[in-house]
Amino acid sequence: MRIVFAGTPAPAVPSLQALAASAHEIVGVVTRTDAPLGRKRVLTPSAVAQAADDLGLPVIKTDRLDAEATAAITALDPDLGVIVAYGGLVREPLLSAPPHGWINLHFSVLPRWRGAAPVQHALIAGDRTTGAAVFQLVPALDAGDVYAQLRYDVPRGQTAGEVLDVLASLGAGLVTEVVDDIATGTAHATAQQGEPTLAPKLTLADGALDLEASADVVLDRYRGTTPEPGAHLVVDDQRLKVLDAFRGPDVTADGERLAPGAFALSGRDVLVGAADGTVLLKTVQPAGKGAMAAADWWRGLRGIPRAALLSEPASSLPEAGAR
Repeated sequence: MRIVFAGTPAPAVPSLQALAASAHEIVGVVTRTDAPLGRKRVLTPSAVAQAADDLGLPVIKTDRLDAEATAAITALDPDLGVIVAYGGLVREPLLSAPPHGWINLHFSVLPRWRGAAPVQHALIAGDRTTGAAVFQLVPALDAGDVYAQLRYDVPRGQTAGEVLDVLASLGAGLVTEVVDDIATGTAHATAQQGEPTLAPKLTLADGALDLEASADVVLDRYRGTTPEPGAHLVVDDQRLKVLDAFRGPDVTADGERLAPGAFALSGRDVLVGAADGTVLLKTVQPAGKGAMAAADWWRGLRGIPRAALLSEPASSLPEAGAR
């Protein structure tokens, strides 16, 4: 079949590469426009744009699938559209333009976690099993019939970024299988079963760690918001990004039970109290600085730090790593 592929971030690249290596023809790749990245805000092509360039595929860069983009895509005369984390909605008449419509690789077991950030919300909620699904795109959000899906038992400690890497690789094979079945007329999709849950895009404030919660709940949020939008504490009115954290002991080496938000140095690590124990901070990033060992951050302070819940709007606090 003639396929148009739409995607933007790195998790979409394995599916693009798998389809490019298949018997099908990718007639065009749709991705979002170059975005400013890094401290110097250098305009940088998306991961999908770079992969498409490496594969020698024609690219359409657009932030909206509007009338102009629809005309450009329709002119490619695709049989099927495949979308993986493009970052925009496919509406009519583009939705029905390919004879086989569009299929979407989504990183959850539908109907759980429909929306832009399924893996992140799954980990924040404490889900120990997630997965990926390939479904027929319809106007309603992630509500189409499912062609195939897989389940993935999340290893304890894996972050959202790490889970996405795994699902992106596994999902690429799932997409290719479904495309093959559609081409041969053997594909079969079934309606989603169960109560939907929603996974909207996360904001910076979603990364705030509530130390009045249990240590497991704190760590679930840390894992779900790492690497983006970034888990953090607010210490002495400065945002402290938490890059590497684990479950700590219930009490310190001195037998002290830390109150929620209280800190203690433990060898090369730093403990911070939660409702039922401690969270061990291994690597952190203070505002205006690079990543460092938590103990080095501690020793660089002029006094004993205090932890605070995020009581100010996220935009009013210095960004970790910003200057």
